[in-house]
Amino acid sequence: MLIWIVLALVLLPLVALALAVRPVLARLPKLRRAAEALQRRAGEAEALRETAEALQQRAEGVQRQLDTAQQRLELIKAKRG
Repeated sequence: MLIWIVLALVLLPLVALALAVRPVLARLPKLRRAAEALQRRAGEAEALRETAEALQQRAEGVQRQLDTAQQRLELIKAKRG
């Protein structure tokens, strides 16, 4: 009789634990797919950030060229008088 009580005290919590863990384990594939999708998005975001930085540098270079051209145009206008 004591063995049955000990088995019940050991097995019932194990069964309860298994029942509690089962839904979590069932969701793991979805969670893994979601994590992979987030990692892909993070990679895409990083690539976009790098592209944006390159565009920003290009825009700054074009702005410098525009400023230089404007100064030259003003000099030409000043010389023509």
